[in-house]
Order: sequence, then structure tokens, then C-alpha cells
Amino acid sequence: MNIDQILDKVYLLPEASKNSLKEHITEVSYPKGFCLMEADKVIPYLYFIRKGIARAYSSTADNDITFWFGSEGQCILSMKSYVEDKPGYESIELLEDCDLYRMETESLRKLFNEDIHIANWGRKLAEAEMIKSEELIISRQFKTSLERYKDIITYQPDLLKRVQLGYIASYLGITQVSLSRIRAEIK
Repeated sequence: MNIDQILDKVYLLPEASKNSLKEHITEVSYPKGFCLMEADKVIPYLYFIRKGIARAYSSTADNDITFWFGSEGQCILSMKSYVEDKPGYESIELLEDCDLYRMETESLRKLFNEDIHIANWGRKLAEAEMIKSEELIISRQFKTSLERYKDIITYQPDLLKRVQLGYIASYLGITQVSLSRIRAEIK
């Protein structure tokens, strides 16, 4: 996805405002396995995925727990760093070679003060990210692992081709053995 498509997906901006925003966006590329964000650090950037896929996870003493996947057109940010300028709790790993659009959070904050359209764009971005978080929490609380797996098949089928099953099992909150049983049951 190109940057215009990504920005428009968040909120339609007047052309002058969009151009102001784009002046502060750079393109970067990182290899598969790169840790884009580390837990317990303030992340001074937000990213949009032009090409590739990433996962967010938190580490425990025993393992990493995946709780989010992002692919083309999606935003990558530490909400805690973005909103409060405080260290985030998540780490972000790239699962493929990725081409990203990057913007400094501080530059975006300055633009919020200069242009009401960009401020509204930023509000819509934060609202969309909060809705994703809410949907994730509700899914984890009220759906079975089978129902959550069927949601992946329905809404994110590309994940099944691009992401290791171990990460998908972690995302579903189950073991790989349980995931194998679910996959066999569905077939």
C-alpha cells in the first residue's frame, strides 16, 4: 500500500494537510527478525506497513505471548509511548522483510497543534487503535480458541500462509498441539 492509501484509510485529509503530514514521513526497510520496538522503552516513532508483516508480543519468564499481527496498511505503534511518552509493554518483531513508513511522534504532535485536520486525523488513528484493542480483549474473554481461529480464517486468512503456527497458537492462547487439533477438526 502506498502512503496516500494508508493515510486516507485513517481519515480523509485536505490535500494541503496530507502533504504537510507526508513531509514528516520517511520510508525505511528492515529484515525479517528485526526487533522494531522493545518493551520497556519509549518509542519515538510510529510506523505504517507498506509491505510485510509484524507481530507484537510480551515476554514472560517462560515464553513470548503474541497478541497482535499487523500487515500491509496497518499502523505499528506503542500506544503508551504515543499517548503518554512512557515506555511501552510490547515488543514488535518483523516476521518478513518489511518496507515501512516512519514518522517521529514529536513531529506529529507539533502538526496536531498547527493543523486541526491533522489533529482530527490523529484522533481517528488513536480511536481505531483503541477499537482494535477492545475487540482483542472481548475476543479473548468471550470466544473459544476455535471461534478465534475461525475469525482468523474469515478476517485474516493471509496470516495462515505467512505466520508460523507457533505464533498463531500463542495469539490464540493455546498450545501448538491444541491448534493442530482445531485445524484437523475444521478440515
